[in-house]
Amino acid sequence: MDELQLQKLIEAISKGELSLSEAAERINNASVENVDDFAKIDLDRKRRNGFPEVIFGQGKTPEQVAEIFSRLLEHSNQVMATRVNPEMAAYVTTRIEGIQYHARARILMVDKESGRQKIPGVAVVTAGTSDVPVAEEAALTAELMGNQVERVFDVGVAGLHRLMRHLPVLKAARVVVVVAGMEGALVSVVGGLLSCPIIAVPTSVGYGASFNGLAALLAMLNSCASGVSVVNIDNGFGAGVIASRINHLAER
Repeated sequence: MDELQLQKLIEAISKGELSLSEAAERINNASVENVDDFAKIDLDRKRRNGFPEVIFGQGKTPEQVAEIFSRLLEHSNQVMATRVNPEMAAYVTTRIEGIQYHARARILMVDKESGRQKIPGVAVVTAGTSDVPVAEEAALTAELMGNQVERVFDVGVAGLHRLMRHLPVLKAARVVVVVAGMEGALVSVVGGLLSCPIIAVPTSVGYGASFNGLAALLAMLNSCASGVSVVNIDNGFGAGVIASRINHLAER
């Protein structure tokens, strides 16, 4: 529901033409759209949170993702779906014109505002090349939300000199996302070198004792570096959202 519709509701209440309960029901009905029997789209998400609802593709059928995507496009210039496999992407792209699929990040997106100026200040760093898919999910999320993203990949602690040459780029950032699997040590190093907020993303990359990312998660939670926050295992999307909000607050 836009501001004009809200103003009309307020006027109707003030004139006694509408009760508060009736107005509340109209607001609720206007902010949620039912999609058959499998989804309820939150149309008010952008007003509340700054960005429209994002589709989590994993666990849904290609038909469901395509239908939800189409409905969201009726209300927004930017629509995004995460955790989309190639088979799902192949189906959805035949249904929706102008959609882009980023296979490495497993993201489908439409951005009709791609020409707008992006805010600099976000950097995404990975320990290894195997961490790049999760890092790309974070980077693309932040970019779609209006941020300029610097990528620094494959600079893990096994060859720390690779990181040092990128310090000028990292020191210029307002927020840095660090993506690492195995023992997750890179985030403590980066956190000890920079004064900006650090968002750590553990990945499920590693041999058996990494326990599908649990070892990296626990190491990051126990980091000796201050100013480090941690998201869930492989949650590049969540890290990208947080980085975007921090960067936009800094811009204000």
